[in-house]
Amino acid sequence: MVEPIRVGVAGLGTVGASVIRLLERQRQALTSRTGRPIVVTGVTARDKARDRGVALSGMQWFDDPVSLAKSSNIDLFVELVGGDEGPAREAVEAALRSRKSVVTANKALLAKHGMGLAKLAEEMRVALAFEASVAGGIPIVKTLREGLAGNQIVRVYGILNGTCNYILSRMEREELSFEECLKEAQRLGYAEADPTFDIGGFDTAHKLSILSSLAFGTAIDADAVHIEGIQTISLADLKAAEELGYRIKLLGVAQRTADGIEQRVHPTMVPRSSSIAQVMGVTNAVTIDADAVKELTLVGPGAGGEATASAVVADIADIAKGIRSAPLGLPVAALDHSPRVAVQRHEGGYYIRLSVYDRPGAFASIAARMAERQISLESIMQRTGVGPRSASQPGQPVPVVLITYATTETVIRQALEAVLADGYIAERPQVIRIERE
Repeated sequence: MVEPIRVGVAGLGTVGASVIRLLERQRQALTSRTGRPIVVTGVTARDKARDRGVALSGMQWFDDPVSLAKSSNIDLFVELVGGDEGPAREAVEAALRSRKSVVTANKALLAKHGMGLAKLAEEMRVALAFEASVAGGIPIVKTLREGLAGNQIVRVYGILNGTCNYILSRMEREELSFEECLKEAQRLGYAEADPTFDIGGFDTAHKLSILSSLAFGTAIDADAVHIEGIQTISLADLKAAEELGYRIKLLGVAQRTADGIEQRVHPTMVPRSSSIAQVMGVTNAVTIDADAVKELTLVGPGAGGEATASAVVADIADIAKGIRSAPLGLPVAALDHSPRVAVQRHEGGYYIRLSVYDRPGAFASIAARMAERQISLESIMQRTGVGPRSASQPGQPVPVVLITYATTETVIRQALEAVLADGYIAERPQVIRIERE
């Protein structure tokens, strides 16, 4: 009889409990697919007495993740504790050093320590699998690492945070303010009490750094990601985007350029006809531009117990089959460590919203500052019926929207600093990049 693979699960929250349920529910099918039984033999969590809705009988309880990771009672360690330091890191390192394969959903840990952990896994000749760390149930890691091995990838981008997508979707559909939508997201459990990690773009940046490594064969470098959140997006921006044929999404974008790899997270206007513009609510989506497949978009649940557990179990099944890929697609020593391209060199179209004082010379000054830096304007719109005033009053600020043709981030910022210094605008401009394709 084939020996079972013995699994230890650290963390029995929503995802951990779902993993145990899914392994039990699919027990026979998984045994048939992998050729051996998969059995959870050890678990650990903060509170042993808590009712998690799963039967833990027959599983050894450990008081801490590191003890579980080192135990001779398991062959494979599943880390669902979270955090980029402390017990999560210590336990994963302990498991790898004990020559146990590891499955993790911890994008923060990978973004910060992924290079070292991948190297350790290679040295110990065990697997480090992390499908669940990016985009929940969407199999994007396997797609990039194995499914598209014959492609040269030009760009990978997507909606990688369900909280932000939910907020922007509700703002647009129901004409609610950012603050109202954030409160509702917190009430429904989509956003934390302190939502900064999500709405500030940091969660997306961690995930993007992992995707970028897999797509381009580069070292993980989360510090190289330019990050902007959605806190400044207003109803005025969403309405203007709709009139212009766009929809605003928080995107993580990594692309190959003539100067190197560019990584950026920011609110983005995407054409309403595009696949990614149709993704609403807490759903995630990732689009890959490559030479052979051209454009490939994967859409699915980006979070939630069952969806994330699906990705965790898929990794467990691969390891049970004996599949062990280089964690980042290439051996760590072969990964490119070249510097990343600063976002200031990014070239594209821009949406600019200005609050312009309604007085002589204002528009002429703005046009002159743009012309000085050879910024071509596709359109200029004076907005009324948006904001606290429904019509222009002499001397009072009015919303003005500019759409530029392709130019660079540096040039745009220089021009807007000059406009601000001229004293014709009431507040700092709103700038949103446009992805036309």
